[in-house]
Amino acid sequence: MESIGGRSEAANSIELLRKTKGSFEADPLTDAFARRMTYLRLSITDVCNFKCQYCLPQGYRKSNETGDAKELSLTEIERLVSTFATLGTKKVRITGGEPVLRKDLVDIIHLCRNTQGIEQVALTTNGYRLMQELPGWIEAGLTQLNVSVDSINHQEFQMITGYSRLNDILQGIEIAAASSLNDIKINSVLLKDYHQNQLNLFLDWIKKRNVTLRFIELMETGEHRQFFSKQHISAEPILESLKSQGWSELKRDRHAGPAVELSHSEYVGKIGFIMPYSKNFCQSCNRIRITAQGKLHRCLFSDEGVSLRSLLKESADKELVECIKNTIQGKAVSHSLHQHKTGAIINLSKIGG
Repeated sequence: MESIGGRSEAANSIELLRKTKGSFEADPLTDAFARRMTYLRLSITDVCNFKCQYCLPQGYRKSNETGDAKELSLTEIERLVSTFATLGTKKVRITGGEPVLRKDLVDIIHLCRNTQGIEQVALTTNGYRLMQELPGWIEAGLTQLNVSVDSINHQEFQMITGYSRLNDILQGIEIAAASSLNDIKINSVLLKDYHQNQLNLFLDWIKKRNVTLRFIELMETGEHRQFFSKQHISAEPILESLKSQGWSELKRDRHAGPAVELSHSEYVGKIGFIMPYSKNFCQSCNRIRITAQGKLHRCLFSDEGVSLRSLLKESADKELVECIKNTIQGKAVSHSLHQHKTGAIINLSKIGG
């Protein structure tokens, strides 16, 4: 579709429609445990061009499903985001798959940032187009950036991800760190075979870089139970070791996730840990998830999601809101990963991690 002012005709039409239609007010979205849902994680594709060992080691495989398997359109995304905004959503994170593979990513960022009530728009990417695309994302309204980098050792990075151009990703991160973005995070999955060498390399790397390095405990998924049993390690000993070396815990933003973050007076960068197997990890959960096909998941590891597709196309705002609110009432107090119950998600590309 022809681009107008750097954005597609569809995006401009949606913005005009938004300005002319009335708004629908709804009560804030709260689950049965009085947790306020202010954070929407929106997957816009489950396609990915990497072959990460813990997610898609054989590469992306197209689903045999039809119909609802089609990715959400820009119009459907606009309706979703605006509806969640009326329910108190303040932050939208755009995920995948690899979201940069969507050609209308800039339009999606712009749409989210210009929705009344949305204060923060974040993007999680593997970084393969970071150097080329970052200026457009920032211009569209991106406020936060997460880049997945599982190693800064070139050989290990290629072994883990199947991708060889680590230098391009690291150069893109340097550009991002020098940009107007004020919240740049580097996500690294903890793997038993690699973590010891990783930590020292990463500590040196963040010493003079204004980024937050976040170690994420490997999570069990339906397709990778054997890999999990071989590679999972707890982040707790690493966290305690860093605290003994002068790293101190930081107070976090109210819309932030459950990560623990540390700072050190001798380091420009910070370190974070996402530890889903830790006690009370779900206690302050404020997030809900939408798949690229429009299914609402109460949790990353919930059972089969609830499709909103038909409601997006046909229903009144009130019906869509009621479906969302009723679904969220079924959100469990916690995941069941300790019982090896991983829900409907066979790999993380299906829902965005």
